[in-house]
Amino acid sequence: MATKIRLARGGSKKRPHYAIVASDSRMPRDGRFLEKLGTYNPLLPKDSEDRIKMDLDRVKHWLDQGAQPTDRVARFLEAAGLREKATRANMKKAQPGKKALERAAEKASKTEEAAAE
Repeated sequence: MATKIRLARGGSKKRPHYAIVASDSRMPRDGRFLEKLGTYNPLLPKDSEDRIKMDLDRVKHWLDQGAQPTDRVARFLEAAGLREKATRANMKKAQPGKKALERAAEKASKTEEAAAE
């Protein structure tokens, strides 16, 4: 059985809170799970101790059993010191396109010419 450590959403509309659960990967997001390992409340400030609560012993147990954490849970585990920090590839979405780069180069050359005169 392929197990995952992931988030299960709870709460009402616009007021989310999540349970950190060990689950069979074939089960739905908020469906049946094997064990509840902690909670995550994204509405609390980032420096709050109650934002993320985990039973680290049980998380270690599930990791030893071969459970794979999702990306968000992996970040929680990195912050808790249970995993090494992984290098992540930054997406190229924020980089300007070809035309924008051409316009910027053209503008820079015009300002250099104006400064030279």
